Amino acid sequence: MNLHTQAALVRDRLYLRNPQTIAAARQFTRDTLHAWGVADRDDEMLLCVSELATNALSHGVPRGRGYLLRLLTFDGTVRVEVHDSGPGLSRITGRPHGRGLTLVTALADDWGVLPRTPGKVVWCEFR
Repeated sequence: MNLHTQAALVRDRLYLRNPQTIAAARQFTRDTLHAWGVADRDDEMLLCVSELATNALSHGVPRGRGYLLRLLTFDGTVRVEVHDSGPGLSRITGRPHGRGLTLVTALADDWGVLPRTPGKVVWCEFR
């Protein structure tokens, strides 16, 4: 599949607040990338999904809520988004237990945080 000539594709999956959903989010991502014919950098994308979903569970998903994993591909880019309803914006803190976004920064071509009501969207892109 030539990603440079296709229209944007989007797949979403909602996960409840449960640590076991991290493996399910990785599998959903693996299946989606395979369906889209994306094989380059898939291990990096899977690691970033794990880190962003873990951060959402640890810091952004209040009890009784969940997080949304959205995968998009457009113009040769794969974008990973994790939507949560928690307060605050994700950032790199430098604390010993806060290395998830440092990994995302090292692996992804770009990343960022967008506010939403309620919560935020933490995203990363791979070109």
